[in-house]
Amino acid sequence: MAARVETDVLIAGLGPVGAMLALLLARSGLTVTVVERDSEVYPLPRAAHIDHEVMRLLHLVGAADPVLKASSPLPAYEFRNGAGALLMGFSPGVEDAPTGFPPSSMFHQPTLEHGLRAAIANDPRIDAHINTALTTFTATDDGVIATITDAQGPREVRAKFLVGCDGGASVVRKLSQIALDDLGFDEPWLVIDTVLKNNVQALSAIGLQHCDPRRPVTSMPMGPGRHRWEFMMLPGETADDVMSDEALNRLVAPYADPASLTIERRAVYRFHAVSAQSWRKSRVLLCGDAAHQMPPFMGQGLCSGIRDAANLAWKIAAVHKGEAAPSLLDTYQSEREPHVRAITDIAVFLGRIVCVQNVDEAAARDAQMTTPCEADRVSMLPPLPGLGTGIMAGHASAGQVAPAPRLCDGRRLDDVIGYVPFLITREKGLLSGFAAQGRIIALSEIDDAAQHWSKLLGDNEAILVRPDRFIFGLGATRDLLSHWDDYLQSRRAA
Repeated sequence: MAARVETDVLIAGLGPVGAMLALLLARSGLTVTVVERDSEVYPLPRAAHIDHEVMRLLHLVGAADPVLKASSPLPAYEFRNGAGALLMGFSPGVEDAPTGFPPSSMFHQPTLEHGLRAAIANDPRIDAHINTALTTFTATDDGVIATITDAQGPREVRAKFLVGCDGGASVVRKLSQIALDDLGFDEPWLVIDTVLKNNVQALSAIGLQHCDPRRPVTSMPMGPGRHRWEFMMLPGETADDVMSDEALNRLVAPYADPASLTIERRAVYRFHAVSAQSWRKSRVLLCGDAAHQMPPFMGQGLCSGIRDAANLAWKIAAVHKGEAAPSLLDTYQSEREPHVRAITDIAVFLGRIVCVQNVDEAAARDAQMTTPCEADRVSMLPPLPGLGTGIMAGHASAGQVAPAPRLCDGRRLDDVIGYVPFLITREKGLLSGFAAQGRIIALSEIDDAAQHWSKLLGDNEAILVRPDRFIFGLGATRDLLSHWDDYLQSRRAA
């Protein structure tokens, strides 16, 4: 066996979630080894939607710019029945969210992955092993001993933590003997990704759900020059029935001239909702699709995985450095799973609206949903739920994502401080104890022309924001710091 590898964290899987986790851990000062079975980034698009919160996290690790260039903001998302009548619609309502990025964008996943891998290549704390598989591991009291295998044979890796970011068929989850809970949605769909010919940049700016009982169809722009259709499989239909060029042309023809498109990918997927029963076994953890999967009707699958990474990385780092009790890692699932399940519930709800194939049920749905006047069927894009657990300092804004402030000199605060907690205070005062962990920013240092922060502060003295950019709490500065320390040391229930 080749020489043994020693590392702080071993990550299985170098997709977007594994790459984000590696970058955040490295920025927290830890050494990271990542193993990835495939030799190259998967060249075709899979995930299609990214929201402003996740774009901000990508910016935090230096990977947002290429994604922004290969994405298109989504101005509307509509559900229409078989006759074309609007059932409901959503609009962001603003050009940029308080994070500084478009509320909702359609993007090109390979561009995202190449951007993340470029950032990884420039970080000396990360050792990426491509075309390498995690084959076995044994958990110990203080870490894991794993075997990874490449073309040269097996080698041993010793790590303080192992994180499975290895997708829906996760080897880490299976070797850990962690079962999946079925959340009650499982439907087969055909997915077609196309490239538009003749330098056409878009067929439509908006996302559409054609809720036609004859065959429900999703139609989504995929960033400049690309478009995706998803066709629900009919009862008794097989992949062979729909995968030929002739069948694809027939399916696409009602929506676009097949001759104006190049089919980039065709695949049959099962859109389903599942969650791992446990996301942590001691020092072995699951992240992204290894921990949970949801149908695509909210476009939140990849986004949820990136949020997992942002939640988990700073906690692993704090425990590893002795800044937090090991039990802080228990808050990972207790915070993330309810958040993911709330989003999954919404996605399943939307999926049940779309996936009606019974004509009478569709007619009843249409009658109910078209009762309000059409203007009342369109609403602002609702914000995603915040964290409902793990927030120690009670306030209506605690658990929500914090705005991304710019300093008075124009720089983004995220660029200046990185992936650390921070306090926004009316006056800095003497808070050297917290300054060792994070940053303290006076309100006077922020360009608050939009009054995001002054409105948030209200009558409070300070706001404490976690490294993952969720608001921990508002209140008196010293009370917040006391609550924060209690949270890190698990002296208060999450």
